[in-house]
Amino acid sequence: MLLRRYMQVCILSGLLASEAVCAPAPAQLPKPSPSFSFATVQRLARERASRPYKAASARLPGELANLSYDQYRDIRFKRENALWHRQALFEVQLFHRGFNFARKVNVAEVSGGKVLPVAYNPLLFNFGKLKISAKLPANLGFAGLRVHYPLHTPAYKDELIVFLGASYFRVLGRGQNYGISARGLAVDTATERGEEFPYFTDFWLERPAREQRTLRMYALLDSPGVAGAYCFDIRPGAITQVEVLSELYPRHEITKLGIAPLTSMFLYGEDKTSRSFDDFRPEVHDSDGLLANTGAGEWLWRPLGNPRALRVNRFTDTNPRGFGLSQRDRNFANYQDNEARYHLRPSYWIEPLGQWGPGGVELVEIPTDEEIHDNIVAYWVPKAPVQPGKPLRFTYLLNAYSYSPNWPPGGRAVATRTGDAATGGSRSDGEGRRRILVDFAGGDLAGLHASQPVRARIVAKGGSIDDVTIQRLPDSTGTWRASFRVAPKRAEVELRCYLTLYGEALTETWTYQWTR
Repeated sequence: MLLRRYMQVCILSGLLASEAVCAPAPAQLPKPSPSFSFATVQRLARERASRPYKAASARLPGELANLSYDQYRDIRFKRENALWHRQALFEVQLFHRGFNFARKVNVAEVSGGKVLPVAYNPLLFNFGKLKISAKLPANLGFAGLRVHYPLHTPAYKDELIVFLGASYFRVLGRGQNYGISARGLAVDTATERGEEFPYFTDFWLERPAREQRTLRMYALLDSPGVAGAYCFDIRPGAITQVEVLSELYPRHEITKLGIAPLTSMFLYGEDKTSRSFDDFRPEVHDSDGLLANTGAGEWLWRPLGNPRALRVNRFTDTNPRGFGLSQRDRNFANYQDNEARYHLRPSYWIEPLGQWGPGGVELVEIPTDEEIHDNIVAYWVPKAPVQPGKPLRFTYLLNAYSYSPNWPPGGRAVATRTGDAATGGSRSDGEGRRRILVDFAGGDLAGLHASQPVRARIVAKGGSIDDVTIQRLPDSTGTWRASFRVAPKRAEVELRCYLTLYGEALTETWTYQWTR
């Protein structure tokens, strides 16, 4: 499933010789090279950006380039050959080149400040039923890597984070299955020019001590428009955190730069009115909403959709406190899929470290008829123009979580349903009006008696609201439902709603775009 979801990714690659580290030299000779650090990667990225872009990678033998998806899956890394096998809590396995993953990625270990390249050897892999007749070149290299860690039990080291394809990576917390992806960078997503996919060409992994619980990695990113230096500090747990430091060196002006991009899949949810699918499962998605905490402190929730046409929305802000794509619905009964196990897909929360200035969180929703396609993208777009010769630095914390009371700290929207405004939703009222139902739960809502005068603050841009009711539902979870009717005045209506008690906000702000 992991590889299949990457099949749509545009894979690029490049070559970079490993950093040479000199031994101590007599005084009359040039000074030795300093120990490898993030400054080394910065220098390499600056040098890349100062030259015209060149994607250089030795061509794969046809037998590898023409592999099918299932054939590629037959190539497995031998666990006993993992980097630091039985020497540390972390171990690293490598991906073979082949299928859609044709570009070479250089991998090296950093130990004592020195760089030790990891050499390709076919004996590192089990090729299963594949019979590769061609002699594989000694410098074939790898397609990516994955880090293992005893996340659940000390008896087995689970996959913790995977880097495979362009600048994509996936990370897991305890009790989670792969779903949403992160990326190093997004360039010109959803523009007329067409999206450019930067890729990680080189990785350097710092050798951890035996009981060390944080792993540091460095990476070099490259594309026609930008080169970048990255540092990842990975901290496993129930909520696995990845602290990302990125410094970007543009080669030319870039129309739209996407910082901390997240990519996910949404086929359909509890509101099936916009798209119809003949499927036994009630819901199919890796994420069900975009969550954001603005610089002013407001919490926003935008339910995801699978529109009939490309939809791009930007939520302008200054110095955001956080944003992410969330899988909020954790009830297996709402998916009924024991193979995909969508209820265990992680949510990703991006927490900026430092001031990001003015810009906006952009949400891209792409129509799709199949769950194998990632059709949801979210990222931060800086307002300042991206120009060559002006490096950009962004630092943030990526959190992979299942549930956290911190995001958001109060009541949250847990379901969105729409239907005809006519009684029972069985027929149209003839005026194009729509009934909207939004369920809220959590925070102080559970402890409120049904007689409490809870109110809904509702705003409709491009339409009018009437027939508003608020009631506590007859369940044990303390869910409150806001029901109202929308009369559109134009093709698109932007809606906002949150619950209050005696003027105090009880919930996040639910936002929704209804398109006729």
